[in-house]
Amino acid sequence: MSYNLDLEPISLPGLELKRPFLISGPCSAETEEQTLATAKELSKHGYKLFRAGIWKPRTRPGAFEGVGTLGLPWLKRVKEETGMFVCVEVANTNHVYEALKFGVDVLWIGARTTANPFAVQEIADALKGIDIPVLIKNPVNPDIELWIGAIERINQAGIKKIGAIHRGFSSFDDPKYRNSPHWQIPIELRRRIPNMPIINDPSHISGKRELLKEVSQEAMDLNFDGLIVESHINPEKAWSDAAQQLTPDALKDMIDSIVLRKSKIVDVPRVTLDNLRTEIDTLDNKLLDLLKERMKISEAIGKYKLKNNITILQTRRYDEILTKRKATAIEKGLNPDFVIDIYESIHEESIHCQNELMNKELKKKKQ
Repeated sequence: MSYNLDLEPISLPGLELKRPFLISGPCSAETEEQTLATAKELSKHGYKLFRAGIWKPRTRPGAFEGVGTLGLPWLKRVKEETGMFVCVEVANTNHVYEALKFGVDVLWIGARTTANPFAVQEIADALKGIDIPVLIKNPVNPDIELWIGAIERINQAGIKKIGAIHRGFSSFDDPKYRNSPHWQIPIELRRRIPNMPIINDPSHISGKRELLKEVSQEAMDLNFDGLIVESHINPEKAWSDAAQQLTPDALKDMIDSIVLRKSKIVDVPRVTLDNLRTEIDTLDNKLLDLLKERMKISEAIGKYKLKNNITILQTRRYDEILTKRKATAIEKGLNPDFVIDIYESIHEESIHCQNELMNKELKKKKQ
């Protein structure tokens, strides 16, 4: 699919955002003192982009939902006293007007708002004629079309400096992450819109500071353009999301420890790399041939079931396949979860093929 987006590199007066760039600050601006103290410590380390939540969309009522417009003068002081640029989340037109009135430099649209095309369109309408960078978080659910739709709406309003924030996706039962990364989705976004920067939000993916380095490193290894990491002058006493925030000093230690690999192939023996890629292509062709043969057998099974009036889904056989393939995967040193995902997709397609076969035969009998 083609996306006709009119984009240009994100920049601010005197600052061009080059990979890898960092946006940091507290989950919430709680008090003027806490906001300024955090910003000054970040500025000491040379960081230029300060984020703070002013309006906080919370899952349930009763949680701290931000200080609101009261906190915007604090961000103005941050700009005046540190020279940092300030970034704020907006969820409606009033937020946009208030943020612009107080000189906010970068806006971002949160995951819950991205999931609502009506809300995104209202924000887009409020931004017409304004030249300001806008960052768009992925929607809470793993829906790349919804994410791209929000990006298109903002771009159609005349905003050219657009970036995407990958903050992970809500999951009912992910034992490790607060929000499952689903890395394949931002990778696909990069494939479809290659000239748009993608920023990783390890704070909301991990939900706990112990995982921040791991997630950040993976994002950099995937050639993301930057990170947005929550930091707080005293994380243990934060009013929201305390477990996922770092002190500015701890943040610097983490950033300094990240390995930055080359984003382009330079001075690498290309003959070796090209040979390896050719081997991958050959194996992929063999895999596709095998899948074709497997689907032919599934079709034959479907015909047998049709002839003998047997239901398509045979739960015991499916469970047997998954159990055996998982065990074999472990024996061969493969990630069993990866293998199970593959076989679940294969089974879904087999069911689809057999269902189509039976429906065709049913239509023939009715004619």
